[in-house]
Amino acid sequence: MSLNTPRTRRPTIYDVAKSAGVSPSLVSLVLQNPSKVSEKRREAVRTAMAELGYRPSRAATTLASSQTKSIGLVIEDFRNLWFVDLLRGIESALSPHGYQVTLADSRPGENRITEATDGLLSMHVEGLVIAAEPSESMMAGTWVPAVVAGWRNGVPSGADLITNDDDGGGRIAAEHLLGLGHTRIGHLSGSGGAAAHRRDGFRGGIVEAGVEVLIAGESQGTSEEDGYAAACWLLDHHPDTTALFAANDTMALGSLAAAKARGLSVPADLSVMGYDNSQLAKSRYLDLTSVDNRSDVVGSDVANTLLARIQDPTLEPRRKLIEPALIVRGTTARVSG
Repeated sequence: MSLNTPRTRRPTIYDVAKSAGVSPSLVSLVLQNPSKVSEKRREAVRTAMAELGYRPSRAATTLASSQTKSIGLVIEDFRNLWFVDLLRGIESALSPHGYQVTLADSRPGENRITEATDGLLSMHVEGLVIAAEPSESMMAGTWVPAVVAGWRNGVPSGADLITNDDDGGGRIAAEHLLGLGHTRIGHLSGSGGAAAHRRDGFRGGIVEAGVEVLIAGESQGTSEEDGYAAACWLLDHHPDTTALFAANDTMALGSLAAAKARGLSVPADLSVMGYDNSQLAKSRYLDLTSVDNRSDVVGSDVANTLLARIQDPTLEPRRKLIEPALIVRGTTARVSG
C-alpha cells in the first residue's frame, strides 16, 4: 500500500498476524513478552507492524497485563522552567523500562493538587512523582508508590525525597557575588520550599561575610512578573545595590527588565544572576550567570527511586541531595569603582 493511500480503518493485531504468517496470540506475546519469541518470528511480526503502521492499544495492553506502564507527574506550573530538565531526566530513566509519563498541572492550592493527583490515579498510573506542594492528606490518600521531587513545605516524614541542595546553591551564589567585591547584594525570593532553601543558603553566606541582608518578594511567587516587582522594590528602596541574585532564571529575567527601566547597564552597573541554569540562562542573548541545580539528575534519580519502590514497597524512605554548580556567564562582573 502506498504511504499516500488513505486507510479505511486502523490495522488490527489480526492484520499483523496475517501479514507475518503467525497467530494473533504470538503477535500478542511479542508485544508483552518478546524474549519468549524466537528472533526470526519477532522480526517478522515487527516488520509487519511497521509496514501496516500498526500501533498497539495501551488500553488493551493494560487489560491483558494489569499494568499501565504509566507514571503520573504532578507539577505546580508549566511556566516554571525547572520542570523541563526534571521531566527530561525522569523520561531518560523510565523509557528503557517501557514507562511513559502523564503530566498534571496543579497550580497552588491543596484542592488543586488533590484534584490533579486523583485524576492521575483514576488513569491507573503505577506510581507518582510529586513536584508540587504535597499535603499529609493527599499523600495518605495515594495508594501507589510516590516520590517527592524538589524541596517542598511539609513533606511527610515517610516520603521519598530527591532534591537539589538548594541551601548549598544559595551559598554558592552569595560567595560568587561577594568574591566579585559586591557588598550591596539583593536577593529576589519567593514563597515555595525551594525558594526558602535558596534564601537560607544565601542569607547564611551573606551574614558570615558581615554584609547586610537585602531580600524582597519572599511571600510572593517566582514568575517573571514577581521578579520584576521584587527587583523594582529593591532597586528603588536600596539604589546603591550593585548585584541581584534571583531565586530562579525566570525571576532574573524580570530583574533585567527592572534594571533596564532604571537605565542600569548589566553587568557594568548591576550584576544579575539566576538559579536553575535553564535554557533561558543558556541563551546567547541573555548569557545569564546561574546556579546549575542539575535538575535532569534529580529527575533520573527520582525515576530510579520510584522504580525501586514499585518493585519493593517496603524499602526505607530515601532522601538524597544533588550538588549544584556555578555557571558563570556575562551578567556578573566585579563591582565597579
